[in-house]
Amino acid sequence: QVQLVESGGGSVQAGDSLRLSCTASGRTSSTASMGWFRQAPGKEREFVASITWNFGITQYGNSVMGRFTISRDNVKNQVHLQMNNLKPEDTAVYYCAVRELGIETFNYWGQGTQVTVSS
Repeated sequence: QVQLVESGGGSVQAGDSLRLSCTASGRTSSTASMGWFRQAPGKEREFVASITWNFGITQYGNSVMGRFTISRDNVKNQVHLQMNNLKPEDTAVYYCAVRELGIETFNYWGQGTQVTVSS
């Protein structure tokens, strides 16, 4: 089992920045990658970014590329999402997720943290 706790959400103005953090505990030795997803009201869950645990290879969703940066701290079992130049359309609940070795999909999820961007 892996437990994930997100922090850092809040309400900001358009153009502001926020940094989300996610701390993993439990069976973290099996982590292959960690990622962030988001879900806005009435919309499907959307991929935001991911990073592989061993080599730090990153991927980003098209809507956040160039504005968001994902990073990891292997010692603290943390992943961070630096969000710059936030837009109202970034408003959503942001979820941290873990994909374990040998698993093709993200199989552990956090409770989510709300990000609200007003114009």
